[in-house]
Amino acid sequence: MEIREALKRIREHKPRKFTQTIELIVTLRNIDLRKPENRIVKEVVLPYGRGKKAKVCLLSRRSGYTKERLENMNKKELKRLAKEYEFFLADAELMPVVGKVLGKYLASKGKMPTPIPPTLSEEEIKDMIAKKEKSVRVKIRTQPQVQVPVGTEEMKDEEIEANVKSFLRELLATLPKGRSQIGSIYLKGTMTPAFKVEVRL
Repeated sequence: MEIREALKRIREHKPRKFTQTIELIVTLRNIDLRKPENRIVKEVVLPYGRGKKAKVCLLSRRSGYTKERLENMNKKELKRLAKEYEFFLADAELMPVVGKVLGKYLASKGKMPTPIPPTLSEEEIKDMIAKKEKSVRVKIRTQPQVQVPVGTEEMKDEEIEANVKSFLRELLATLPKGRSQIGSIYLKGTMTPAFKVEVRL
């Protein structure tokens, strides 16, 4: 079915008292994940955002993070920080200590921070944060499947459709053999079944 028909069915399926997230599920084929070169961790910026902003942690002197503060955080605090935020930005000068104290909690989740060059202005840093808030992470390591949020049921159909197509183009550009490695594509709400869709790019 078409993307918009799937969205219609999602909205009609047992209305909930909360705003459901619309999720895109893509199954892959003919990809050997035993080979490290086929494992993918990548961030994709959605043109219309996720409907709900991703949580971004700014590890910077601007937000009160110093080398000393990071070094004095205990294991519980570090784990909570890694779990609470989806994306991280860090001052370039703090990257060595971030890697030392937070690396083992972030690396396995594909959440290592993006460095902030010291020459960036405050406006440029705000732009970096805004892009992260609209981003989703592709993580293909052990299972040949990707599942990411592409909006909420309150967003317009054309916005969600644009997000889906933009994400798929980025995914295709990353896969070694492109379209031939895409198996099936589904859309689902938080509490709905998954609906198989056909997408023309």
